[in-house]
Amino acid sequence: MENVAIRTLSPNKAKNSIKHAIKKQRPIFIWGPPGIGKSDIVHQIGEYMDAHVIDVRLSLWEPTDIKGIPYYAANDNTMKWAPPVELPSKEFAKKHKAIILFLDEMNSAAPAVQAAAYQLILNRKVGTYALPDNVYIVAAGNREADKGVTYRMPAPLANRFVHLELAVDFDDWFQWAVDHNIHKDVVGYLTFSKKDLYDFDPKSPSRSFATPRSWSFVSELLEDELDEETTTDLVSGAVGEGLAIKFVAHRKVAAQMPNPTDILSGKVKELKTKEISAMYSLTVSLCYELKEASDKGDKKFDDKVDKFLRFMMDNFETELVVMGIKLALTQYALPIDPDEVECFDEFHDRFGKYITKAQQA
Repeated sequence: MENVAIRTLSPNKAKNSIKHAIKKQRPIFIWGPPGIGKSDIVHQIGEYMDAHVIDVRLSLWEPTDIKGIPYYAANDNTMKWAPPVELPSKEFAKKHKAIILFLDEMNSAAPAVQAAAYQLILNRKVGTYALPDNVYIVAAGNREADKGVTYRMPAPLANRFVHLELAVDFDDWFQWAVDHNIHKDVVGYLTFSKKDLYDFDPKSPSRSFATPRSWSFVSELLEDELDEETTTDLVSGAVGEGLAIKFVAHRKVAAQMPNPTDILSGKVKELKTKEISAMYSLTVSLCYELKEASDKGDKKFDDKVDKFLRFMMDNFETELVVMGIKLALTQYALPIDPDEVECFDEFHDRFGKYITKAQQA
């Protein structure tokens, strides 16, 4: 059988493509493995468009759920159909600037349900019901290779969609993690070990595996003070035992690092522990602290940036310094003013060429 090359997109690139296709009233189908963030992308686009998102899990529907229930209309002695409440009425649509009808898990729906959805997607109507003009259709599902419950989509139905397949992208996830306050220990660990962000293997018998979604759950777990054994058990249940052991061990080493507040105040200037993964976590923690200071309008922000740069110059290898300033400027978007940071010229003289080279890579 001939191998078919499939073009994949990062979540951010996919969002741009989806926004454009929606403007053209073209139905979109988002493909991707479990836990990659398909549903989250649709809701982000809804926020961007100021659109109301109606989330319909087609895998839970019956064919009659789409067409509705027949009833006898006594006024004209005919049988009519009452459409399901999930499909927006004209009155409901008038209350919203736009509506995204999100048909999630579409290819997990039984063939009869997909067939019933065909008319809605093809003609934007089913029976006597018609979709209002400001309703846009987006569907999503897992790939057959993911070994989930899926049914092959009929070719005529597939041909109605613009198909986009997502791939995990660490930089996209990192920006999302910063924006959604994902726990700094999770961000620090994955910054050091990017490959552990996603390790789904459809051939593996394991029920737990790492995905952006399961790491988000780990972040929520860390909000509570739990003992090491309980933490290991729960993290193992989210991302698998192997990664859980690595992650918990990483946290123990990272906990030995100096307090970021002490570094940014100048109280601590020397780093005694040189364990590389913990240093990655410390860099992330320092950026977290600086972002918090910036958001609060801290008058000592420029001084804290000075302490941050000096600490990196005195304790980090070039590679980690470059990573640290890139995180600060790009992912955390810190408003660093070279004229207000005392050591900036020295920092730029020593590392400017490496930073420029890294940005061009």
